[in-house]
Amino acid sequence: MSDLTDLLERHVGEGTAPGIVAALGDARGALEVAAAGDLHTDAVVRIQSMTKPVLAVATLRLVEQGRLGLDDPADRWLPELAERRVLRSPGAALDDTVEADRPITVRHLLTCTSGYGMVLDDSPLRRAMAEAGVEAGPEPLTLGADAWLGALAGLPLVAQPGRTWRYHHSFALLGILLSRLVGRPLGEHLRDDLLRPLGMADTGYAVPSAHAHRLSAAYRLQEDGRFVELEPAGAGHFVADDVSDRSHDELVSTLADYAAFARMLAAGGVHEGERVVAPELLRALRTDQVPAAAKDPAGFFPGFWDGSGWGFGVAVERGGAHPGRFGWSGGLGTDVWVDPATGRYAVLLTQVEMGPPTFRLVEDLRAL
Repeated sequence: MSDLTDLLERHVGEGTAPGIVAALGDARGALEVAAAGDLHTDAVVRIQSMTKPVLAVATLRLVEQGRLGLDDPADRWLPELAERRVLRSPGAALDDTVEADRPITVRHLLTCTSGYGMVLDDSPLRRAMAEAGVEAGPEPLTLGADAWLGALAGLPLVAQPGRTWRYHHSFALLGILLSRLVGRPLGEHLRDDLLRPLGMADTGYAVPSAHAHRLSAAYRLQEDGRFVELEPAGAGHFVADDVSDRSHDELVSTLADYAAFARMLAAGGVHEGERVVAPELLRALRTDQVPAAAKDPAGFFPGFWDGSGWGFGVAVERGGAHPGRFGWSGGLGTDVWVDPATGRYAVLLTQVEMGPPTFRLVEDLRAL
């Protein structure tokens, strides 16, 4: 067996996940694929926040086409975001606000600095987000795009636009903005403009019912080492034939599909000789875009900013053995990293909620 297969088999044996698939490749087309346990290489999985790099590339393509500017105000397409109110402090009462001193821009959405995002400490805003159905969490979305946007827009920002990095919600807003900009469901636009040209036939906002059997179950690993099923195989939220109201949602994909996307990034934004992302825009995507003052340590897990920055939809390593390496993870044990210095990339897919064992798996794969 290869080192990659050995690694995956070891982690399945240690109880990290019931099944794991992974790919190591490079910009020239070399590709090694391995699988262990009960997850097959052609399985469709929920990639969750690995949707963010895909949306970032889709956005930059529209920027390159002149249909969108990075510093355009988001309320041009999302009028619900006009005249925002901002909490005086993250823990303030919902009516203790001031006016936003600038509009939310497309750049703010790409860099998670819109003023919307996860609130990790107990506060009136966190409780209000949960009550409104807009709190980020492991459960699938229950609100359609416009209803979700309306509920979020009814709440104040946690910080002034551009001043604080807060995770997640900016990209749901970005998805709705892109859908309104192109004038059709975002899934259709992504399919025609990005996914189909890259050969990503199994990537979308849900699995069609005819292919439901390919969708893996999702799990949580308990402290006693048992896996508890969160979502069933072949059923649930991510099996649907109509995804026209999911522009704020997250994608499903496969190992081969996401490896094609990663290879394009590793090749400098080129796929099969065709330019997908302009060089200067790809450089911006993989460059730390967040000012030091905006790197709020309360906005994500401890230590995130110690060696990382944030570009457009990806984390960027700022030092260590691989400065400039970039990528991102999904909450159900998925991961992608691309090293522009070597042209190599790695894609990892499980369907187990992130925790210490899956973080160790991610680190072991990056080391390999």
